[in-house]
Amino acid sequence: MTQNHKANASTSSENTVHRNQQDIRAQNQAVILIAAEEEFVLQSYRGATMQGIADRAGLPKANIHYYFKNKKNLYKVVLRSIIQEWNEGLVTMTVDSDPKTVIEKFVRTKLHQAFAHPNRHKLFALEVIGGAPHLHDFMSSVMKDWALDKTQVMKTWHEQGRIGIADPLQLLILIWATTQRYAEFETEIVGLMQKDAYDEQDEARAADFLVPFILRGCGIE
Repeated sequence: MTQNHKANASTSSENTVHRNQQDIRAQNQAVILIAAEEEFVLQSYRGATMQGIADRAGLPKANIHYYFKNKKNLYKVVLRSIIQEWNEGLVTMTVDSDPKTVIEKFVRTKLHQAFAHPNRHKLFALEVIGGAPHLHDFMSSVMKDWALDKTQVMKTWHEQGRIGIADPLQLLILIWATTQRYAEFETEIVGLMQKDAYDEQDEARAADFLVPFILRGCGIE
């Protein structure tokens, strides 16, 4: 084998090892975040422990510290990843977008997130009810800027006569409230439905009611 061939083979092997390490890291972090969500919801931030999270993740506690340093940092990462996922429902929204398509997609996306990942909504609600001590800076900067950007687009829609909502922030609050409640108050709602848990039809049932209701409120048929 020539010197160049040996160098190329060595580089290829190193790249493969690096990719494998990245894959393992990403996989472990994803497992830890899921375990942390459950631990924080069930035990609260104060009651949760890194050992408890490690036990749920099936990983050594040292791994949790390696990836996230400490409980406070891990808690903030969990909360911010939740918000980032939620906000992606309006990422592509512009003044040129169709309001009906955007609003319907956002409502359906929020509902799906509530039914698919109720713990995330419960955890966020617990943090906010407690005064959002770990999210204050994030909410006063990133979250505020996100909401301002979206409401400005909807104000333009209103000025163009495309929606009947003059105060779009109230629309965002309404959508958050009506969709997230299915997760945050899951026990109450399934009880009122006289069942033990949501079934496959409940998300569609909620969407079929909320989407036309909210669209009519926006003056969109």
